[in-house]
Amino acid sequence: MKKKKQNIKTIIRQIVREEVAMAIKEVITELKQPIESQPIQEKKNFSSNSVLNDVLNETAQGGDWKTLGGGEFTTERMNELVGKNYGDMMNTNTPTVNSNDPMAQFVNKDYSEILEKSYKKSGKK
Repeated sequence: MKKKKQNIKTIIRQIVREEVAMAIKEVITELKQPIESQPIQEKKNFSSNSVLNDVLNETAQGGDWKTLGGGEFTTERMNELVGKNYGDMMNTNTPTVNSNDPMAQFVNKDYSEILEKSYKKSGKK
């Protein structure tokens, strides 16, 4: 009985040694392989806040944002971004404005005389 226990112990030790040796070989081969380094991109200054600037630089370098929503957003997919009104807005002509509308009169009024008088008054002509 004692001899069986001894044999089992030696068998287990042998198996553990073999497994550890194989694991060490795998780790060594992984360490010898060249490391794929990401190209270092120049940091842009998006904001004066350093933390926000770091996050924005990370996001810009990541590239995952380009394909959010199942693909790259181009002008063909603009409806998905701004809603269904974009297509209608691009297909319609410019809206007509009633000339009796006080707002239209205000916007379309000729202010050149007032501007000239303000220049004369300030002495900057």
